[in-house]
Amino acid sequence: MKISLIDTDATLNLGVSLGQTLKPGSVILLEGDLGAGKTTLVKGLGQGLGITEPIVSPTFTLINEYTEGRIPLYHLDLYRLEPQEVLNLNLETYWDGIEVIPGIVAIEWSERMPYKPSTYINVLLTYGDEGSRQAEITPFNCTISEFIATM
Repeated sequence: MKISLIDTDATLNLGVSLGQTLKPGSVILLEGDLGAGKTTLVKGLGQGLGITEPIVSPTFTLINEYTEGRIPLYHLDLYRLEPQEVLNLNLETYWDGIEVIPGIVAIEWSERMPYKPSTYINVLLTYGDEGSRQAEITPFNCTISEFIATM
């Protein structure tokens, strides 16, 4: 599914919609060039989950955990890591809900991952014309509806 995002607000609003509907255990793998809107989308996820704490890029901390919303948000940024370093993070503890409360896992620079979860949603953000962006959303080994909460 391809979605045209005319500006930063559209990217944020896509994240809000996802945050309002995704269920615990959802994994979103984010790809795109620097400045393509990955962190903006995650900020929207946080808003959609009801998180009031500012969502910031975990480029230097690697993982930010936000637990105050409807469900937890685990925001990871792999930009500065090599695949072997990513392997040592044991990321499956987040999507398997081991040692953490099951929530939404959003991983920026996911192309650096040497392995992926069995099911996930890939979001590729690319530049368009005049400051616009495009989001290409692809579910792997699942359908989008499997990630949507039915509350």
